[in-house]
Amino acid sequence: PVFAGMNGSAIENFSCVIYNIFLMNCTWQAGRDAPADTQYFLYWQNSRDEEETECELYMKEENRRNTGCIFQNVSIGTEKAYFLVNGSSKDSLIQFYDEYIDLYKIEILTAPLNVTAHCTRDSAGCIITWHPPLTSHVEKGKCFQYEISIQNK
Repeated sequence: PVFAGMNGSAIENFSCVIYNIFLMNCTWQAGRDAPADTQYFLYWQNSRDEEETECELYMKEENRRNTGCIFQNVSIGTEKAYFLVNGSSKDSLIQFYDEYIDLYKIEILTAPLNVTAHCTRDSAGCIITWHPPLTSHVEKGKCFQYEISIQNK
């Protein structure tokens, strides 16, 4: 059955972010009714054409239970990525959790690069320049919008 397992045993509050261009951090909490010996395992698939991959670097809580994962060398594709967290316990079957996520929506962008300001003493003002932030999937700098906050001291 699709939802085999004890109610309340699936993970809760699943969340992932991509940062520093190619690192992804996923976290979750144990199911509120999961047995104490429950251990969780995360698998993900970046596209239908790729193999499903298990987490290689789990983060653990104080009871040694997996509650997160760090992935390296993540690339953002055009398809939604598929995530699956299943669990095991000696005492009962554990429900799985799954979700499809658009990876570009969870990327935390780096700050713009090489920000410079050239100001003159006359009324010409300042010219501020920068380069777009580094990202693994945006190829056109025109895709970014910027906001400048200038504060007089």
